[in-house]
Amino acid sequence: MNLIWQGLFWLVLIWSGWQPFDRATWLLEVFPALAAWAVLLATRQRFPLTPLLYVLILLHCIILMIGGKYTYALVPAGDWVSELFGWSRNNYDKLGHLAQGFVPAMVARELFIRLDVVASKGWRFALITLSVLGISAAYELIEWWVALLSEEAAESFLGTQGYVWDTQSDMFMALIGAVTALLLLGKFHDRQLARR
Repeated sequence: MNLIWQGLFWLVLIWSGWQPFDRATWLLEVFPALAAWAVLLATRQRFPLTPLLYVLILLHCIILMIGGKYTYALVPAGDWVSELFGWSRNNYDKLGHLAQGFVPAMVARELFIRLDVVASKGWRFALITLSVLGISAAYELIEWWVALLSEEAAESFLGTQGYVWDTQSDMFMALIGAVTALLLLGKFHDRQLARR
């Protein structure tokens, strides 16, 4: 978590918070990024992560901040992609949920390996994947509770855009993200862990 990381994080956060579409939604969307920043700041000396994880976490934070600025249903890049592929909805939220699986899977992998939680690669893969699904399900419950408590911010925060299977497809995207991360980055991550 060097100065470049910090600079990019705060630059995007400030841009995101400048006249967002809906201030309440912005706060809800960027809160996980701010929580991640606080945890990384508090642990950077006694438990520094691999460079790969710092990059992935920053990218995930940026995805959250962009979603917070516009709301996920209104991110311009999502509209452009939807027009390109002829989709009826803005699928930027699916990128967010893919990252919600991809990045936590790699964080869990590093913690499982460094803290020697599970030695078996097969069990580690299964437990990380199930943990990510649990995180995704918990996030969907939080979205539901926010919708129940705040009708005004509910549609912006939920971003369902009328899609009845939104919750299930969000969790499926997190599953795809987790499995993809573990299969795609496992060896590269192992090399970075070996240098610790």
